[in-house]
This record gives sequence, structure tokens and C-alpha cells, in this order.
Amino acid sequence: MTRIRNALLEDAAEIDLLASPTRIEIVDTLEAFGEAVSVAELAVALGRPADSLYYHLRQLADGGLVEEEAAPDGRRYRSRTRKGDRLRLRYRPGTTANAEAVGRVAASVLRVAGRDFERALADPATVVEGPRRELWAARGKGWVDAAELAEINRLLARLMELVQKPAAERPRGKLVALTWVLAPVEAKPARRTPAPRKPRAR
Repeated sequence: MTRIRNALLEDAAEIDLLASPTRIEIVDTLEAFGEAVSVAELAVALGRPADSLYYHLRQLADGGLVEEEAAPDGRRYRSRTRKGDRLRLRYRPGTTANAEAVGRVAASVLRVAGRDFERALADPATVVEGPRRELWAARGKGWVDAAELAEINRLLARLMELVQKPAAERPRGKLVALTWVLAPVEAKPARRTPAPRKPRAR
């Protein structure tokens, strides 16, 4: 079977395939494995029943984002990307079908992140301090110049490299998810404080 190599998604219909938290988790996990896996292996990694994945795998395979292979022990699935590569969305901002689809995927990504955070927070064994901390949510807001924005992007890219290295290329450690949003925000003008009233002369 010839594998589809293009990792960049721009078509709204393809992007919309990822507007489901379950399908996002499936693709993320397949990319983390870096090789073809069975539905049973995928179900264990996701902590979901195997029966709940077949519909989503069929949608992803029919849409070309996931490849399905015959194997002696049953069907196996892999991401369509090259080893070590990941699916990426190309944004077309404005009033476009692409932008609407990207927005739906971003909302799903944040829902998945919220679920991941809640599950980890409920586990008393989760490490929340020190150099091996594995649970953290934060929001920062401030003004940056062009050089600082470039540095932020470099650091984010490096973080994704660390997280997205295929499992086959490293000893199996802990599976983690990293979610972030970088967005420009409109600086609202400060409200003018009314001058204090002078007391009336009597």
C-alpha cells in the first residue's frame, strides 16, 4: 500500500475530521506510537473500550488521515504521516471554511485538555511539584516584541519536538499530553476614572 505523505491539512473537510475529541485523541496516540497498532493496543493507550473506536477509525480512514492495514492478528492502524512527522493544520484566517473548521478543532483540543487535566488532578499519585512535575495549567498575558515572539515560537516548537518524538525511538516512559494556545489579543483602552467631585461651597 502506498502511504500518503502529506502532513499539512488545509481542506476544511479534512480538518473537520479532527473536530471530535475522540478522533483527536486517536490521531495523537497513533502518532505517538509511530507504527501500526491494533485496535486493542490503541484502546489500552486511550483507556477506552475498543468497540467505541471503530466508528471513529472508519471515519479517519475514509477521510485519509489514518491508514488501515491487514495483519495476521486483525486490522492495524497508523497515522498517514511519515515516521516522526505529525499532522498539522494550515490556517486561513478570516471568513473562510478553513477558519471555521480550524476553530472547531481548537475547541475540541481544549475540551480534550480539560478532560486530561481533570483525570490527572483526581489521581493522588500525579506529580505536581519539582523537576518531574507532570500537571500544570497556567495563563500568561503581556506585550512582546518581534524578537520575543520569535523566541516564544522557537521554545514552543522545541516543546512539541520533545513530546512528539515517536515512542519507537525512545525507551517507553510516561505518556503525557501538552496543549497550548498562543493568540494575539486586543488591548482594550483603560477606562477613564471620573475626576472626584469637589464639595459644594456653602
